[in-house]
Amino acid sequence: MKYQIKAPSLLNQTIKLPASKSISNRALIIQALTGGSLLPDNLSDCDDTSVIINALTHNPHEINIKAAGTAMRFMTAYLSVKDGEEHILTGTERMKHRPIGVLVDALRQLGADISYIGEEGFPPLLIKGKKLEGGLLEVPGNISSQYISALLMIGPKLRNGLTLRLKGDVISRPYIDLTLWTMREFGADADWSNFETISVEPTPYKERSYYIENDWSAASYWYEMMALTNQEDDEIRLKGLMDGSKQGDSSVRYIFSLLGVKTIFESREEGVPTTVTLRHSDRCVPRLEYDFVNSPDLAQTFVVCCALKNVHFHFTGLSTLKIKETDRIEAMKQEMKKLGYVIRDANNSELIWDGERCMPDLEDGIDTYEDHRMALSFAPASLCIDGLKINNPQVVTKSYPHFWDDLKQCGFDIEETMNKEQ
Repeated sequence: MKYQIKAPSLLNQTIKLPASKSISNRALIIQALTGGSLLPDNLSDCDDTSVIINALTHNPHEINIKAAGTAMRFMTAYLSVKDGEEHILTGTERMKHRPIGVLVDALRQLGADISYIGEEGFPPLLIKGKKLEGGLLEVPGNISSQYISALLMIGPKLRNGLTLRLKGDVISRPYIDLTLWTMREFGADADWSNFETISVEPTPYKERSYYIENDWSAASYWYEMMALTNQEDDEIRLKGLMDGSKQGDSSVRYIFSLLGVKTIFESREEGVPTTVTLRHSDRCVPRLEYDFVNSPDLAQTFVVCCALKNVHFHFTGLSTLKIKETDRIEAMKQEMKKLGYVIRDANNSELIWDGERCMPDLEDGIDTYEDHRMALSFAPASLCIDGLKINNPQVVTKSYPHFWDDLKQCGFDIEETMNKEQ
C-alpha cells in the first residue's frame, strides 16, 4: 500500500497529539514494579506501548514485542527481576538483528539469568527472573539510553540498590533524566551523584495515579509543516503539551525557532498540559549546525525540512541512528536523493548537506524501511512536492497511529493506492 499526498493551500487546525510513548513506557514498567494494578492515565495508543501493556496484562510465557525496541530493552530488565518467572522475549525479524548484548551483559553482572536462544548478542532471549543483589555497575556512556534506563528502573528492586557509573561520553542524557524524573514521581530515591554516576537506593516504588503528557516527538512533524509553508496566516495549535517538559524532544521548539517557527504557550503553569500555537516568524538561518546526541529521533525531521528550505546543514551525534528500526543514516541518504538532494555522511554519526543537488526521481515513492519516523518526517514534504507518495504508510502506528487522520483533518488529500508488486 502507498499514500499519495496533496497538501492544502492553508494550514489552520487544532491537533490533539498522541500521548508520549517515552513516558508511557517508563510509567508502565515502573507501575508494574510497584506490584499494583493501576494503569497510568492518557497512555499512548501506539504499537510500542500496546505490546508492553499486553505483556504486563497477560504475562504469557513467550512475549512478542514485535518491532518495539524500547519494549525489548525495558522488558529484558523487568523480567530479570520477576522472581520465579520464566519467559521467552522475542520480536520481528529486524528485532532479532538489533543488538541487546550490552544490556544482557550488564544484567548478568548483577546476577540475572538470561540466555540467548538464537544468535549470541541478539534476541530472542530466555529470561529466568530472580532476586538480584545490585551494587556497583559500570557501562559505557555512549550506549543507547534505553539500556541505561532499563537498568535504572529496576534499581529500587535490587537488594543493595544500584550505583551506575557511565564511562566516557554520555549520549541522550535527557532520556536518562526523563527516566530518573519518572522514577521519582513514583517514590524512588534516584539521582546523579556526580557527572558520571547515578545512585538508586533500594527504596520501593509507590503505586499512584499518574497522567501522561502528550508527545513532543509527534509535535516535531507539525513544526516541520509550519516551517515549510509560505502563507503568513498559517497556524497550527497542538493540544496537551507542557512548558518545561522533561521530554528530550521538547528541544524541537528551540531548534525550529531558527527555521522560522514561533511557539506560543497558552499557559505556562508547571506540570499542566496546555495548547501550543505555532506561527511564522521572520527568522531563518541560512545554515544549521546541530549536535543531536541528546535528541537523535529529531534528526530525520530536520534533514528533510532543512533541505527543502535550502538551509545547508551539518548534523552530528547520530551514531545511534545506525541501529534503529533501520539504518537511518543510509535510509535518509537514499530517500533524499529521490527528492533531488545529495546528503553525505561521515564517521557513522554525521549527516551533511552543502547544497549539492541531483535529478529527483519520485515515481516509485518514498520507502519507509519499516521505520515510522521515515514516513512521519517525509510526509510534510508534500507541502513542497505535490502528490508525494509514501510507501507502506501504516508504519506510523509504531508511535503516532492517527497521524494520517490528523493530516486529513488539517485538509490534506490522501489517496490510497497499491504498490506495483501487489
